[in-house]
Amino acid sequence: MKKLLLGCAVAALAAPAAYAQSTGSIDFENQEIVVTGVAGPKAVAGVNTPDTPKAKVVLTQEIIAHQVPGQSVNDIINLVPGVSFQNNDPFGSAGGKMSIRGFDNTRISQTFDGLPLNDTGGYALYSNQQIDPELIDQVNVNLGTTDVDSPTAAASGSTVNLRSRNPSQDFGVKVVSSVGEYDFFRVFGLVDTGEFTSFGTRAWFSASSATNNAIYGGYGKVDKQQYNFKIYQPVGDNGDFVSLAGHWNQNRNNFFGSVPLRTDVAGGRVVGSASSNRFPITKDERFYEVARCTVTPATPGVKDTANSCGSLYEYRFNPSDTGNIRLSSRFTLSDGLVLTVDPSYQYTKANGGGTVEAIESAFKIGDQFFPGYFGGKPYVGADLNGDGDTLDTVRMLAPSQTKTDRLGLIASLRYDIDDHNTVRLAYSYDRGRHRQTGEVGFLDAYGNAIDVFPVDNPVLGSDGNRLQKRDRLSYAILHQVSGEYRGEFFDERLTVNAGLRAPFFKRNLNQYCFTSSNSGFVDCMRGNDAAEDAYAAANPNFARPQKRVFNYDKLLPTAGVVFNVMPKFSVFGNYSKGVQVPGTDNLYQSFWYAPGTDAADPSPETTDNFDLGVRYTSGKIQAQLSGWYTNYKNRLASSYDFEQNVTIYRNLGKVEKYGVDGSISYQPIPEASFYVFGSYLKSKIKDDVVIGRNGAGDPIYGQTAGKRESGAPTFTFGGRAQGTLGPVQLGVQAKRTGPRYVNDQNLPVFQSGVQVYGAKAPAYTLVDLDARLSLEWAGLNDKTYFQLNVTNLFDKLYVGGFDGTTSNTTVTTAQIGAPRTVIGSIIIGF
Repeated sequence: MKKLLLGCAVAALAAPAAYAQSTGSIDFENQEIVVTGVAGPKAVAGVNTPDTPKAKVVLTQEIIAHQVPGQSVNDIINLVPGVSFQNNDPFGSAGGKMSIRGFDNTRISQTFDGLPLNDTGGYALYSNQQIDPELIDQVNVNLGTTDVDSPTAAASGSTVNLRSRNPSQDFGVKVVSSVGEYDFFRVFGLVDTGEFTSFGTRAWFSASSATNNAIYGGYGKVDKQQYNFKIYQPVGDNGDFVSLAGHWNQNRNNFFGSVPLRTDVAGGRVVGSASSNRFPITKDERFYEVARCTVTPATPGVKDTANSCGSLYEYRFNPSDTGNIRLSSRFTLSDGLVLTVDPSYQYTKANGGGTVEAIESAFKIGDQFFPGYFGGKPYVGADLNGDGDTLDTVRMLAPSQTKTDRLGLIASLRYDIDDHNTVRLAYSYDRGRHRQTGEVGFLDAYGNAIDVFPVDNPVLGSDGNRLQKRDRLSYAILHQVSGEYRGEFFDERLTVNAGLRAPFFKRNLNQYCFTSSNSGFVDCMRGNDAAEDAYAAANPNFARPQKRVFNYDKLLPTAGVVFNVMPKFSVFGNYSKGVQVPGTDNLYQSFWYAPGTDAADPSPETTDNFDLGVRYTSGKIQAQLSGWYTNYKNRLASSYDFEQNVTIYRNLGKVEKYGVDGSISYQPIPEASFYVFGSYLKSKIKDDVVIGRNGAGDPIYGQTAGKRESGAPTFTFGGRAQGTLGPVQLGVQAKRTGPRYVNDQNLPVFQSGVQVYGAKAPAYTLVDLDARLSLEWAGLNDKTYFQLNVTNLFDKLYVGGFDGTTSNTTVTTAQIGAPRTVIGSIIIGF
């Protein structure tokens, strides 16, 4: 009964609940429920722990709807044990950093109605580009393994699967309007058509818009628009259907709140984003202000030097356009034989990065001068600032541009051998065309980008070619065949699952620039053959523009069991092997090395993942406790250098991780519910790893053997309580996130012999409050109410997301945790 307790009521679905990503996986897992005759799993307090061999937790709309309207789903699943997410803002539009059981977001496969959302090149997840939460029917988290048909190169571990709601059979409208601090304003609208043909066709359409000011720095805005639709056509009356859905998301936002993770104050060091600044020590220091500036005017005949206007992190823009079309379908071919087909297309256009000091003169190679991008700077050979000379240095916009076109397909054929034995065969295809460039653009007189997408109107050198800091074309291709068996034994008390994935990965990489270091730095002059020939002659050790093809394949078995000891109590266990193929950024760094050498052919990371746990499920209680162990081989770690706008990879070799996850949801009466969760994580790097080389070229080893990996919390625990009294619903949730090591040596951070930060980012606790007031007393329906959300209720100062490092003499950057924020919303439905 929704009006009693939306966040806690039992989620009774018309069909058995789905807990997997593709239509084929959903169909396969639903069959288990049909065969055993057990009713579909029910959520308690909006949380479900389905009785599968895998350790899973599902959050339904019953709990999602109580979070901040428009919030990223990656922040909402912070209520799942093992998940750690640091949000960059209170509203979900500015990104964040996530890990699950210590797997960072490049190792977490996130899907949306079966569509893989990880970046095709570096496997990153962008939490600010997720679907509006009002449209999510459920989000389920596989804590340590993926589905056998998953078309991912990234998931050496966990998966997050989002399922959008199906259209209602009745006409309906929902409008959400929210306002909050930092000039937050959001409007969301949804229209359900109801059935509008004699064949039962139904659809929904939605749109949303959200804006707010930058939280820190006092400069910049966040502007987000999103549009979605879904058309659903049932086929017959046995669950067959065809569904077409679409999504478009547009973000225009400044960066903010990322500062050096150091707290030394000597020399007058203050809070800010520049490399000379530091992290805040007090809450008041969080709200620093960046200075406004103007570009230095040019003087004819004088060698003008660019000033720093526009170079600060807060001036940087992060625009993105993302969209997809996805088709889902299910067809019963005969009794016990079901075909599912899910094709999709995705589009991405995005960039991020800072500015560069462009040189108006050309670059000297031997006794000749050429335009191009050399040593991290563009040399133009032309007047940029209009003063009539080519003597000057001019600051310009220099983001890293990415455009992706991605085709996907997941097809599955399930066959019921008999009432207790089922098999399926699946084929998955994923092809991403990943175009990465780095065109430069102009800034206005106040340091702002004139066009946030300089790729649309690039600056040309004197030879007529584009000036760009990178220029490469990648094709990431996957063909995968997989099979899965499920059998039920001993009067259906024992369920056995076994599967095998056989992925075949191909990386077709085209580097159009010279590779000038083993960290992936490049010099670019594409289109000028004379310049390339002269540059190759002057730099014989640099790798010329070239094409390389990498192929990877791996057999990935999975097996699991569930044994029902008693009707409400079960034991489960699962094993899976995972793989992460090197991302394109990592592979392009290998171009520095000659083909045929070990360094030129990076090995994939593999994992062996084990789960063992117990569950208790009743109408009022759902509880799950699991222990897990993951063994990494060739563990690759990455960190982003935002000053140089490059990602640096480090190989940690063999790493072991293990821990415990648990949760209990309890609803003693319809008007009250309670949910608690927690996890403990231990990681151990097995060997000392290379962190640099001395003047003679000999390796320098860091003290990493036996140490924990950096960046992941050692523990998390929290809970949520909710109650209803008359027209008022009140919920409170809290989570404590344990300390996170800053570097893999677990040592304090030093600069010039002085300690500037400790070994760990401290533990922190966040408390959020939500309240609802039903407006039925005013003569309105039970779908209309006022909602108040307060995030970080006690205004805790904490370290947000950061990338760990290996060296303890490197200062990483970290987000300042989002402050206390109040948001009010009016929700109208009919």
